[in-house]
Amino acid sequence: MVGGAGAVLRVWPPPIAVPWGWPPHPGVPWGGAGAPPHIPRGGHRPLQHTGVLPPPLCLSFPLAEGRFGGGLEGGGALLTSAPQLAHAIRLLLEYTETPYEDKLYSCGEAPDYDKSQWINEKEKLGLDFPNLPYFIDGKTKLTQSNAILRYIARKHKMCGETEEEIIRVDMLENQIMDFRMSLVMVCYNPDFEKLKPGYLEQLPGKLKLFSNFLGDRKWFAGEKLTFVDFLMFDVLEQNRTFEPKCLEPFKNLKDFMDRFGVSRVLLGSCCGCSRGPVFRASWGN
Repeated sequence: MVGGAGAVLRVWPPPIAVPWGWPPHPGVPWGGAGAPPHIPRGGHRPLQHTGVLPPPLCLSFPLAEGRFGGGLEGGGALLTSAPQLAHAIRLLLEYTETPYEDKLYSCGEAPDYDKSQWINEKEKLGLDFPNLPYFIDGKTKLTQSNAILRYIARKHKMCGETEEEIIRVDMLENQIMDFRMSLVMVCYNPDFEKLKPGYLEQLPGKLKLFSNFLGDRKWFAGEKLTFVDFLMFDVLEQNRTFEPKCLEPFKNLKDFMDRFGVSRVLLGSCCGCSRGPVFRASWGN
């Protein structure tokens, strides 16, 4: 059930499952059109999640006082798809059993990517910095994916409790963003095929830093799950999709992924959260 009692989901046309690696639109690098996200389930106050996706258009109407959005626009073209920034937020909403309702904006076909559906609405939402993702909870209106994650996490004491945990959370949050962007810059570059070997060559060194940082801890901040674990799972999953064997040398990272995956984050409440597409680029459809 979406959001809670009385929630309505309308889908038109019917969603079509598209596997990973589906060929991107002509002239678009890896990361383009993919499977439409499934609608998750949850259990606290209704929120609405919004993302930009290519057809099919999945539109769920607002239920109550919450809205959440997931995608980025810029430079006259859609630079990153909704799931790339929204997936960790969906997982956190599910883990905290927060009911929300997904609203998905559609964009037109390549190469123009008509964004009029979002553009016509973006200035009417009362956002300080109109963008996707957005999140509205009553009078609280947020953009920026990490700010949204922190807002949800604070309500559930998932930002670290001790000074050491808080420092680890703050540092890792920004390190993950740098790591994510290193893959983004390769995938959106017209010379993707030339740059890919260089990225794969330096990938083990970057993963080793995360492995050393995790050490023998259960979670990245310590013994308790924090929102950066959701970010870390997301970005490691992206890289493992990019290079399936990249985590093989790092047992503690593999164990982290398995531990996260068998928790109720994915098995219990998130069995309906779709992963792809990662990017609307050369790789990641």
